[in-house]
Amino acid sequence: MSEIDDDSSDSGSHSSGATVRRLQLGAHLRALRRAKGISRDQAGYEIRGSESKISRMELGRVSFKERDVTDLLRFYGVTDEAEHRRVLTMVREANAPSWWQAYGDVLDTWFQNYLDLEQAAELIRTYEVQFVPGLLQTDAYARAVIKLGHEDDGPEEIDRRAKLRMARKQVLERPDAPRLWAVLDEAVLRRPIGGRDVLREQIEYLLEISESPRVRLQVMPFDSGGHAAAGGAFSILRFPHEKLPDVVYIEHLTNGLYLERREEVDRYAAAIGRLFIEADRPDRTPATLRKILADS
Repeated sequence: MSEIDDDSSDSGSHSSGATVRRLQLGAHLRALRRAKGISRDQAGYEIRGSESKISRMELGRVSFKERDVTDLLRFYGVTDEAEHRRVLTMVREANAPSWWQAYGDVLDTWFQNYLDLEQAAELIRTYEVQFVPGLLQTDAYARAVIKLGHEDDGPEEIDRRAKLRMARKQVLERPDAPRLWAVLDEAVLRRPIGGRDVLREQIEYLLEISESPRVRLQVMPFDSGGHAAAGGAFSILRFPHEKLPDVVYIEHLTNGLYLERREEVDRYAAAIGRLFIEADRPDRTPATLRKILADS
């Protein structure tokens, strides 16, 4: 039986992005190589490549050639033709264009992997100090945030970026939508991004979405003092696929940082766990949002 989940029938859905398929396939190839006691250098030589090429393949950092994967399967002693077909199906899915590539003209390269990971996650835990999380933004609020970071862009580019952000939100409407657990610093809800009317509309939307069973929203009040994640915003994504570890994502002005090492992920998981305890309870969020609306 293959160590890869045989769920290729959903290859056209948003739930299995190319990035996740590459991660799955890379992990499977790594397991096969290690089981045979073969070094990365030996495997690289077998496919006319190098140790670093095998490393990049096993980490899901590059696309896969069917010829290379076929050669590796044979080198690793995989003789089951059905297994070969399953793995090659994964190769084609890993190399398939993702839904967001239609927005490639306005999409930062470093953000592309995150979109696939977000679409494939079963749980997204996030902490925000500056803006409402992208998955929870209204169109008007999103446009205001985008203009802050792309002030030199014309109206058409702003419009394309906003449409991309709204397309991302559709993940929360799927039957298999991920659970979203977000903690917002109170400053996020009082900062008039786009003006008072835009902020009010955004808070009203948060009130509505907080009733969803898939969304848990908490607020870190001003009077809480210091807390576990004072260093800044971050997200932790968990996946339903075996052998895919949690990933921490930290977004900077010009790039994004992905943390996958167990000890790093564990530290962020502990931090957000403390945030969930230190922030106001989720059942108090509607009252907090209504108070902020009344104050604005």
